[in-house]
Amino acid sequence: MSTETADIAAIRSIRNPVLSGFHPDPSILRVGDDYYLATSTFEWYPAVRVHHSRDLVHWRALGGIINERRLLDLRGCGDSNGVWAPDLSYHDGLFHLVYSDVASFASGYWDPQNFLITAPDITGPWSDPVVLHAHGFDASLFHDDDGSSWLLAMSADWRPGRDRFGGIEIQRYDREERRLVGPARIIFRGTPVGLTEGPHLYRHDGWYWLVTAEGGTSWEHQVTVARSRELFGPYEVDPAGPLLTSVDRPDLRLQKAGHGSMVRTQHGDWYLAHLVGRPYSPRGNCVLGRETAIQKVDWAPGGWPSVAGGVPADEFPAPELPAHPWPDEPATDDFDAPVLDTRWSTLRRPAGPDWIDLDSRPSYLRIRGGQSPVGKQTPSLVGHRVGAERCSLETVVEFAPTDYRHLAGITAYYNTMNWYYLYLTRADDGRNALELLSSNSGRRTAHPELTVDAGTAVRVGLRAVFDGPVVRLGYDLGDGWHDLPVELDATILSDEHAAMIIDGEPAAWGFTGAFLGLWVQDLGNDGIWADFDHATYREE
Repeated sequence: MSTETADIAAIRSIRNPVLSGFHPDPSILRVGDDYYLATSTFEWYPAVRVHHSRDLVHWRALGGIINERRLLDLRGCGDSNGVWAPDLSYHDGLFHLVYSDVASFASGYWDPQNFLITAPDITGPWSDPVVLHAHGFDASLFHDDDGSSWLLAMSADWRPGRDRFGGIEIQRYDREERRLVGPARIIFRGTPVGLTEGPHLYRHDGWYWLVTAEGGTSWEHQVTVARSRELFGPYEVDPAGPLLTSVDRPDLRLQKAGHGSMVRTQHGDWYLAHLVGRPYSPRGNCVLGRETAIQKVDWAPGGWPSVAGGVPADEFPAPELPAHPWPDEPATDDFDAPVLDTRWSTLRRPAGPDWIDLDSRPSYLRIRGGQSPVGKQTPSLVGHRVGAERCSLETVVEFAPTDYRHLAGITAYYNTMNWYYLYLTRADDGRNALELLSSNSGRRTAHPELTVDAGTAVRVGLRAVFDGPVVRLGYDLGDGWHDLPVELDATILSDEHAAMIIDGEPAAWGFTGAFLGLWVQDLGNDGIWADFDHATYREE
């Protein structure tokens, strides 16, 4: 590295979170000079979102790996079910992706089917899935120095009265035969903190290092490290306590620190990618969901890894890697490309020609109407992650409803139970109207006092704004922007609000984050669509 490059590297910083908004459970990987972060996506396509960096500072979205039902079918997927904690690894010239499809919450069953796909390049093409075991979720693949590969996972125990987090399980994976072989063994039961999950295994300094998540994925979350001279253990837990946590520090900006994975740079330095949350008030709701942060890891000679202070840092010096910024993403998507831009996600179904059309009308996104806001098979929602406390999405829609069953508009969305929706529809008197509908924990509320006569407007501007704990909605019928005279509670669009425990069992959970989106319903299956001219997302 030249002196000039080193000087530039010295003054650069990693500012956390490196991936803002809904980007939880990061799996970090280096291949040559390239770094990749894979994160959970739950009920959203493309599943397993991936970002790319060359300096650990600047990240660009590559989109998602799983973008077709051949790899995973999310029709009917429950809120916060679907893809949990993917793992990305590289061996023998192939990328390996392991992912869990979790189907339930009730009674500790989870129904967690695990899959493995491979590709010669991070962009694919990806192989057909190998069906692995369904013993537990958060599966990962470890490639040992002797060439063998091993599948790790949290081992679920559904039996009443047992610990549902039964430990970390390992089983050999035969890469040539593409199947699991030999017995599965429990190698780590966890610490008294409990809820042991998210395993990742590494070799360093003659030891096997087992990194796990413990304490649940909220305020008590932590990263635990254990080591052994032998693959199957016994594993000794770091006597100094967790590698990283924010459990006793409600004053910290970054909360929920946990679920980490490590990477070693070309120069031998180590870093930890992990999830965090940024509540709007101390231990308050995290509208931005669970995000991805990075910390520097130091190793004592012959000893344990450590993160400075054992807590997440907001900012610290970047590694001495050549700076590699990416071009800024334009605020406006004019929908000129033949496929959806990587900024967009779609709910429970891939962005296919059966409902997404970028060809029929150039420079417009045509969305064919789908199911109702509670439908879990064929909804028609195109969403953008909310990445800042203050941000907005603005669009122009052309829509010709002929029935009250036809709706198209803009949404501030968390899941099927919690959302705000400003939409165009056909009123009973035959006029086009703008209406607001909201849902709070599944309780729908109409707001007839806010209904706006859309008149003969052909093009209607729609806007949704997150202003800290408030959501504001606006419209333009051709005479300038007007705000609806209402302030809506943004904090219901959060993990904390979405969670619901009934008789000690989770009836609902919240693992995602808020979205701003374009939404179209055709409740009569009449062939209705809406054309969106552009969409502009901005952060303050």
